[in-house]
Amino acid sequence: MPFDFQEVWEARERIRGYVRKTPLEESYYLGTGLGGRFPKTGRRYFFKLECLQRAKSFKIRGALNKMLTLTPGEVRRGVAAVSSGNHGSSVAYAASILGIKAPKIIVPSTTPQSKLDKIRYFGGDVLLMGDNYDGAHVQGLAYIREHGLTLIDSCDEDPKVYGGQGTVGLEIMEQNPDIDTIICPMGGGSLATGVATAAKHARPGVRVFGVQTEASPAFVASYRDGVMYEEYPTIGETICDATVGGVGRLAYELDRDLLDGILVEPEETVRRAVAFMARGEKFLCEGAGCLAVAAVMNHAEQIGGRNVALVVSGGNIDGDALARVLNEFPDA
Repeated sequence: MPFDFQEVWEARERIRGYVRKTPLEESYYLGTGLGGRFPKTGRRYFFKLECLQRAKSFKIRGALNKMLTLTPGEVRRGVAAVSSGNHGSSVAYAASILGIKAPKIIVPSTTPQSKLDKIRYFGGDVLLMGDNYDGAHVQGLAYIREHGLTLIDSCDEDPKVYGGQGTVGLEIMEQNPDIDTIICPMGGGSLATGVATAAKHARPGVRVFGVQTEASPAFVASYRDGVMYEEYPTIGETICDATVGGVGRLAYELDRDLLDGILVEPEETVRRAVAFMARGEKFLCEGAGCLAVAAVMNHAEQIGGRNVALVVSGGNIDGDALARVLNEFPDA
């Protein structure tokens, strides 16, 4: 389906009264040399703090934009989503404020308890299927078809979802027109695709990079092999549960030309980034939400730029996981 900046602009107007315009705050430490944590580079780094968004994730933007366009018939059938956690809580939250009852939220059995609790708090009916995201996705889509539910997809090919995510990029460029580089976490790809579309419309020379964990580099593998991996196995354990699994169809079609590169970061660096954000910058962020920070830790010179925005995409970290990374990196 076609997707362009007009979708982002319409999404911003549609969801304006429902979502927060999250802060774009400059880092105290990255690039400054302060405290000896990182070298002084002369670059300025800014956090786009979607960890402070409603439901603690950027995904509320796409979920709301899609759900605000549903027909009465689609609502009557009931809505459903397949998620690793954040999209599910966003759909449940959107349903709660739009008066849509008990959305079915299908998640893998490995979903952190904190994310399950949030889905239920917002009124979602949690269904556990499969032992990973791809398993939940396959079983969940079959369940949704069987029961005639309206799917609120997170990243495949719905331009309304991509348009909602793109409002992050629009806000960044409005908040600081000097931004010349943006780094985005990548799972299915709707965030990076939407952000790049919006940012490059506002400033054609801006560069946008995606970042994946080495535990699930589905986009890198897809472009390398010339195959769109709709499902992709997770390699080992990961703290980035929000970005595992395969790629979105629309993102796959657009991102090879739209993005300026896709970086892959080790899990250890991502865990260190989570600890640094908590200890140094005083923000609680989940693993996937810190992928852009991890990219700067590992690839600052490769990324370059003078004014660099890092999209901190979510803050739904499990308490036990946070305690482990703080113990692992006491000096982060």
